[in-house]
Amino acid sequence: MNKNYSEHALFMKALADETRVQIFDMLSNGELCACRILEEFHITQPTLSYHMKILCGSGLVNSRRDGVWVKYSINKEGFESLKRLIQSISSKFEKS
Repeated sequence: MNKNYSEHALFMKALADETRVQIFDMLSNGELCACRILEEFHITQPTLSYHMKILCGSGLVNSRRDGVWVKYSINKEGFESLKRLIQSISSKFEKS
């Protein structure tokens, strides 16, 4: 396993907020428009942008423009990297 701890730390920081964990969970069902994500929370659009900037900056989430809308999806490579870290830690823990 390639242990890129700085990358993994970014993942953990991005998911260290309840709102961002909820957004990440919502994205597990597929790509969503920012407007759809915003409907689920009692936050302003600038606050959502802040959370999405952190998630995208971590490498866990992708964004793309679709006309006037921004759509978000889980970055499969980032997710797989995080999953490998958790699985590696889990397998070592279970052996002890």
